[in-house]
Amino acid sequence: MIIKSFEINKIDIKKSPYILLYGKNEGLKKETTNALLKNKNNISNYEEKEVLDNYNFFLENLFSKSLFEQEKIIIIKRATDKILKILNEIINKNLEDLIFIIYSDNLEKRSKLRNFFEKDKKCICIAFYPDNEQTLTKLAFNFIKQKKILIANSNLNLIVNRCNGDRETLLNELNKIELLSKSRKKITQEDIEKLTNLIENHSIADLIDNCLAKNTKQILKILNENNFNNDDGIIILRSFLNKCKKIFILSDEFKRNKDINLTILNAKPPIFWKNKEITKKQILLWSPEKIKEIIFKIYDIELVLKKNMNNSINIITDFILEQSNSKTSN
Repeated sequence: MIIKSFEINKIDIKKSPYILLYGKNEGLKKETTNALLKNKNNISNYEEKEVLDNYNFFLENLFSKSLFEQEKIIIIKRATDKILKILNEIINKNLEDLIFIIYSDNLEKRSKLRNFFEKDKKCICIAFYPDNEQTLTKLAFNFIKQKKILIANSNLNLIVNRCNGDRETLLNELNKIELLSKSRKKITQEDIEKLTNLIENHSIADLIDNCLAKNTKQILKILNENNFNNDDGIIILRSFLNKCKKIFILSDEFKRNKDINLTILNAKPPIFWKNKEITKKQILLWSPEKIKEIIFKIYDIELVLKKNMNNSINIITDFILEQSNSKTSN
């Protein structure tokens, strides 16, 4: 059954406990999940790879139920058509008190997973499209109005622009602003530049840009000149992920229109003039399929980092050098 992202109040989770959330808007997916699972506990999160690699263990754990469990809630992230076989087996068991939520990236109309969720009566399928600048600006305005934060519209726009179209990043930055507002009467541009410095860390941005542009010599120079430590690992990885998502959108657009200058011109948010040439190079080097492979690799690397934080910068460095030397022919 197909439901629009603004119609979640129509969902009866008891009648339709199997829910697919697909698309690029990760922030809105999380908001929807929180609304659906309000006041619910015992939530288990899995990556699809975890489930597929430990198939029997996952099913045994799912089918067994503790006396103290009222219901089981399973969330599987970054799912593909590969999960469908397991899902069919679970649904055929007619398990009671089970809620099954699946996160997926963009799914084409021919996707078996998407078709299954759209047609099965026990299932809900919801598409989540990227937020535009107008939506994010409205979201930011409503936030500061509700929290009674004094901030100029120009500074609010600065926050929105720095978030690169990412709702989740925007909400994180607004929460920082809220905390600061408890000790300040008014938030200034200087405050915002300090608070949101992470998004525009030039050394990290240059490192990622040169990696995607395959400038190996420049990458080595940046690594040698900057004393990145293990605490920077996750920061670099998240910044890399955000950049790859932007290049994916641009590369996909270029694949359709075959006009690199038009692609750059129509980019939202706009690309600064000083970044246009390196962005062109990145778009020409990376096809949508190849950049998508990197995005999935980043998700895998993040899991590795969380288990090896003391060695994170070495893992990141190896990953960056590997990508800068990989084949990306379109």
